[in-house]
Amino acid sequence: MDVTETPLAAPLNVGFDYTRSTGPVLGRFVNALRERRIEGIRGSDGRVHVPPVEYDPVTADQLSEFVPVAEEGTVVSWSWCAEPLDGQPLSRPFAWALVKLDGADTAMLHAVDAGEPGKIHSGQRVRVKWAEDTVGHIRDIAYFLPVDAEDTTPTEPAPPVADRAEGAPVSVIITPVHLKYQHSASPEESRYLRGLAEGKLIGQRCPACEKVYIPPRGACPTDGVPTTDEVELPDTGIVTTFCIVNVPFLGQRLKPPYVAAYILLDGADIAFLHLVLGCDAEDVKMGMRVRAAWKPRDQWWTSLENIDHFEPTGEPDAAYETFAHHL
Repeated sequence: MDVTETPLAAPLNVGFDYTRSTGPVLGRFVNALRERRIEGIRGSDGRVHVPPVEYDPVTADQLSEFVPVAEEGTVVSWSWCAEPLDGQPLSRPFAWALVKLDGADTAMLHAVDAGEPGKIHSGQRVRVKWAEDTVGHIRDIAYFLPVDAEDTTPTEPAPPVADRAEGAPVSVIITPVHLKYQHSASPEESRYLRGLAEGKLIGQRCPACEKVYIPPRGACPTDGVPTTDEVELPDTGIVTTFCIVNVPFLGQRLKPPYVAAYILLDGADIAFLHLVLGCDAEDVKMGMRVRAAWKPRDQWWTSLENIDHFEPTGEPDAAYETFAHHL
């Protein structure tokens, strides 16, 4: 292995729209926000919780006594956000703060548009800045402002909400969730990924037990020794176990039903997850012989996505005993 090669690195973005029903407590809270009102809920000890909680923190009983609170409050604590991320309440520097509204006994987390770190402090009085268009979401509170601050800046676009009839109460809310970071592959993973860009499947063999791992791990989990011997594997193998996906979900690229399966390449000792297409989902079975269906060469890059899917070869199935120990 050429240890002088620079390991690969690339941005990795993971995201989905988290969709949930609101229920009677949070439903009342977000519907009040749509009307530019804030409501909390009273617990058994008399404390008012904002945002409202569904069950009493003391007794665990269900709560139902809603209490209106003010649009002004006090900063309990704060942290400065110098470089806002996409989707945050403000695109300019701001403070994340715990704000205890007048009439509430607990603090809520939200953004404060203070302008600069020297203009915010614990104990500071702040007020709500409402979104231009309220939709029934926590982001109807666009952010908080110091009570004496003037603000004519338009607020960010309204957050996405679930479809509903005009004027109907909010019963479902959508919250986009995104994680963006820079992923650095190990030297062993980098060799594997560079191999994929050339249409090769490169694993590594343990010098002690001689198991072949793909993708390579750099060390054998059984013996704890480096796996320095590279092995180029064929693009044929067997299905060890599988799942038929019948349920549609947001962002799904294939129409159900389809099969996600663990593929054990010929000569490998560990299976990896991929799609099995090219036949009816009901025809897939353990031991089925499959071959990689590669994308056109001009679409190859350093990714397992170069293999679009695996499909049956038509060869006889492998006997269960030949792969049972890999399950």
